[in-house]
Amino acid sequence: METTNRQLMWYGMFLFLLGLVTGLVEQRFTNVRMGLAAHLEGVVNGTFLVALGAIWTEVRLTPLAKATAYWTALYGTNVNWLVTTLAAVFGTTAFSPIWAAGLSGQPWQESLVTAGFLSVSVAIIVSTVLVLWGLQSKLDISDAAQGRRR
Repeated sequence: METTNRQLMWYGMFLFLLGLVTGLVEQRFTNVRMGLAAHLEGVVNGTFLVALGAIWTEVRLTPLAKATAYWTALYGTNVNWLVTTLAAVFGTTAFSPIWAAGLSGQPWQESLVTAGFLSVSVAIIVSTVLVLWGLQSKLDISDAAQGRRR
């Protein structure tokens, strides 16, 4: 259990670092605005993983549900940064017409970015719902005798 929360924190700090590095090169992207978004995705999603690692031992789920929450969180946060970075490199308008400012990518690039953003949306929602479910306060029978909630 401790290993898993430390892994989440390590991956979070690594993604945070990727976000910082992305910020250093954002002016070189085809779509500079999306480059800024990629920088922010790395920093924010990295911070999210660190926070998730900090509370991980409090998430009470079946082993399968907990593994699903873990892997969908890692997938969603990392692929979010990656797809946003690809959108900045390609200059796509998929899911980001305001940020694209008249740019557009090749059809395959637009499709790739669209599929990536859709998969990220599903993964992050699944992970968040599972973590919320695992954090809900439940009265344990042994704790009930002592008047405590866990």
